[in-house]
Amino acid sequence: MSQNTVAPNGVRKRSLPKVPFWAQTFIGLAIGIGLGFIAKNGGVDWLTTTLEQTGDIFTRLLKLAVPPLVFTAVLVSVVNLRNVNNAAGLALRTLFWFFVTSLIAVSIGITLGLLTDPGQGVDLPKPEQAPEGISNGDWLDFLTGIVPTNIVGAFGPKPQVLQIVFLAVVLGAAILSVGKKADPVINAAEIVLEIVQKALWWVIRLSPIGTAGLIGTAVATYGWDSLKPLGTFAADVYIGCAIVLFLVYPLLIATVGRVNPLRFFQGAWPAIQLAFVSRSSVGTMPVTQRSVERLGVPKDYASFAVPFGATTKMDGCAAIYPSLAAIFVAQYFGISLDLQDYFLIVLVSVIGSAATAGLTGAIVMLTLTLDTLSLPLAGVGLLLAIDPILDMMRTATNVAGQAVVPVLVSAREKTLDLEKYNNPRDIDAPDDDESGPVDTTKNVPAQTDRREPVSV
Repeated sequence: MSQNTVAPNGVRKRSLPKVPFWAQTFIGLAIGIGLGFIAKNGGVDWLTTTLEQTGDIFTRLLKLAVPPLVFTAVLVSVVNLRNVNNAAGLALRTLFWFFVTSLIAVSIGITLGLLTDPGQGVDLPKPEQAPEGISNGDWLDFLTGIVPTNIVGAFGPKPQVLQIVFLAVVLGAAILSVGKKADPVINAAEIVLEIVQKALWWVIRLSPIGTAGLIGTAVATYGWDSLKPLGTFAADVYIGCAIVLFLVYPLLIATVGRVNPLRFFQGAWPAIQLAFVSRSSVGTMPVTQRSVERLGVPKDYASFAVPFGATTKMDGCAAIYPSLAAIFVAQYFGISLDLQDYFLIVLVSVIGSAATAGLTGAIVMLTLTLDTLSLPLAGVGLLLAIDPILDMMRTATNVAGQAVVPVLVSAREKTLDLEKYNNPRDIDAPDDDESGPVDTTKNVPAQTDRREPVSV
């Protein structure tokens, strides 16, 4: 709709209609596909390079915010639990639904793999060793790697997200135990989080441009010739994620949460769409949290559940994908899997999902699964060629799950604001005022969000 503005002389002017944020991203998606197609089929090398650099800059900007965003978001979320009645019970319910949805997702992945045999008849040369830089995933290394040897190393050139989460949880617990004397630290953390989120919103505003670059690069680099040998596997990943995203989640929302699943997608779609193009759960986290809050989830609980989910809740990367990949690698190398192996796949997917840590890609989780099953790690190299294409759908599924669980828990605990849920506001601009509508009679933000403890 066009908007009217009043000029200084009192004459009303008609301004251009405001394009919703989701529509801007969709336009960038369409432009990227078109440019990628031109670059691929027309052999326009400079266009391919431009698209690649544009997408790379956007991804780098998102990753730049990961260490401070994860640390402050998790720290503040742990501290905010003091405002939630029965916080421990609420956290356990959140973990329970994380477990349930992961179990459903990995079951769908295994079923698809057994029905379609994605590794049979693949006409690709068998690699003799794993790609350079890929090492065996080891449970002991994974567990000991959670605890950093020093604080600086966790925030180094290659940030260790799990270590950052560990430090934030420990510091948050210590702050809670100290009590009111630690209020200055809490205030400082909240200020830093707000600053980081504001800077990240500026990056997210560039997502239509970043989308064009990322999608364009994918189309220009990975044509049908690259996908064809792994077509069944790629289709399985997309179909499996689509089943979870558009069937399992809505079914849970309708039956467990007893609310309209269409309203959920209306509110959460900006986060799902950004996750698809950015391939980063952590980078999408501010949009996810805002979407969840606008769906009526209490702010104090959302500030805990969303950051927690962004670093541990990975139905796409840690459940569907590794289960299908393990079956693919086993079939490709002619290795039979028995019932015990499938049980191990389920166990690794449900328990080891934190290994992905919300970053682009699921290679750590894949190597962890293959190592547990004693499958050749060289199979990773076969899948790396199309990993960016697969990671888009995986990450979109991850983020959708990170939004579904808070809605489910809030709905079951009768703390979901149904008026907000049934009338979710669109995220038209990432930098709009979060403090609510402005009371023009007092020229101050109207107090529409009362931060009261959540009663569960």
